[in-house]
Amino acid sequence: MDCRVKPGNDNKEDSFVSTIKVLSAGAVQSMVEALGQDFERASGNKLDLVFNTAGSLRDRVKSGEAADLVILSESIIASLDKSGMFVPGSIINLGRTVTGVAVREGSLVPDISTPAAFKQALLKAKTVAYTDPKAGGSGGIMFAAMLERLGIADEVNKKAVLGKRGSEVARSIAEGRAEIGTTFFSEVLPVKGVKVIGPLPGELHTANTYTAAIPAGSASRAAATALLRALTDPATRARWTAAGLEPAF
Repeated sequence: MDCRVKPGNDNKEDSFVSTIKVLSAGAVQSMVEALGQDFERASGNKLDLVFNTAGSLRDRVKSGEAADLVILSESIIASLDKSGMFVPGSIINLGRTVTGVAVREGSLVPDISTPAAFKQALLKAKTVAYTDPKAGGSGGIMFAAMLERLGIADEVNKKAVLGKRGSEVARSIAEGRAEIGTTFFSEVLPVKGVKVIGPLPGELHTANTYTAAIPAGSASRAAATALLRALTDPATRARWTAAGLEPAF
């Protein structure tokens, strides 16, 4: 991890440039990348960013994969920490994002104003995109459960266009492979050609909070702490909001 000495620093760990490995859920990818680039320029440290679904990264962490910072859903971080996996005091909520309904730019906007209207929109659509629950995406797992509650899982799944991640769902809509779809706001906004027409209505409304934590076995704990401070700098709140994430710090 250590590359070269930084002048004027007496702390042994901080006196070297570190490579900080980050395992992060895709819902916060746009902000982790953007603020991560700022952090690299300011600190001289390097980031090794790995993005995937929260479920798949949870399994990798549980299997012993090393990391310096982990960003997953709040519930997964809490579950992993039951075994004392993270540095005490390092668990910090970053932001909350809402599940949105998306269509291709310029297409007709269906009525999703009520749960009943949204149900009909799903049934009328020729194709429906969402994250494959088997891939471990939080949004897909919640949406699959919602389809079961609405009693339309079989009908929708016959015409489902599944993505491994929310960004793939957004691209399938932008490219015309799916007529309508759902994923987190923060995963739709970076993709051109697709737009969010609203959140899931009424009692169907869902949201997820994403949380960062430093594993106890981190080889770059001080550098990871500095990165976490950069991610939660109050001056970045407006950027988090613009990216479709309500900052939690």
